[in-house]
Amino acid sequence: MIKRIARRHAAERRFRLVGLGAIVLSLLFLAVLLFIMLKNGLGGLDWEFLSGSDATNADAAGVWGAVKGSFLTMLVTLLLSFPMGVLAAIYLEEFAPRNKWIDWVEVSINNLAAVPSIIFGLLGLAVFINTFNLPRSSPLVGGLTLALMTMPIIVISGRNAIKAVPPSIRNAALAVGASEVQTVFHHVLPLALPGILTGTIIGMARALGETAPLLMIGMRAFVATPASGITDPSSVLPMQIFLWSDEIDRGFVQNTSAAIIVLLMFLLAMNGLAIYLRNKFEVRW
Repeated sequence: MIKRIARRHAAERRFRLVGLGAIVLSLLFLAVLLFIMLKNGLGGLDWEFLSGSDATNADAAGVWGAVKGSFLTMLVTLLLSFPMGVLAAIYLEEFAPRNKWIDWVEVSINNLAAVPSIIFGLLGLAVFINTFNLPRSSPLVGGLTLALMTMPIIVISGRNAIKAVPPSIRNAALAVGASEVQTVFHHVLPLALPGILTGTIIGMARALGETAPLLMIGMRAFVATPASGITDPSSVLPMQIFLWSDEIDRGFVQNTSAAIIVLLMFLLAMNGLAIYLRNKFEVRW
């Protein structure tokens, strides 16, 4: 027995060391990335760069057009994917009957979450541009395409958050006379909201960093004027970084690193917002 306990303790120590090593290795890669980007791009972060648009001259190029395009694209994505994803999660988890059709829908949603993002770009090109003739290279088409990609993530995270609500909450609401709809929207959904919001913002952060789907719908075009609406031609931050990294002029190296810093700050802000919303709306029972 003493030998078995010693082996168990040794296995636990090895597991802790492996986990600590994985954390240290991940933080090391992140530190190296931040060091290289800050070294190459920190000198280019000034007001002219943050408030300017794309240009053929590296000294005159700025990132504001891409930032505005990313904001408009993410706005369209959020307004489409969040309500539809949450309503789909509520229906599948609370109201859908258990049959083969619903099982097929659930499997399809799980498979869609693992589909490569460039497939959604091809779908957006075929449906939104070639079929519905929506304006090419616009935040509207980009948001529609990214909404298709983000919605399965929201549905899966929403279902998990709703499933985590104890059945006693539902039983108590039904016992005092609430209907099934009132039980879901007045009791279950508020308790599941932190998990839903966290999953939504993480999905949005993934969509913010996507390049392949937007490449297929033409958002790699040179746009010197920031978009004034969701139907105007625009670029986004990942695509702007891609375009600058492909330039021959060495002056764009600093612009590329500076744009990566802006994108990382955008992503960190979104993840920080997810943590804040989770802590703000979290309810303990």
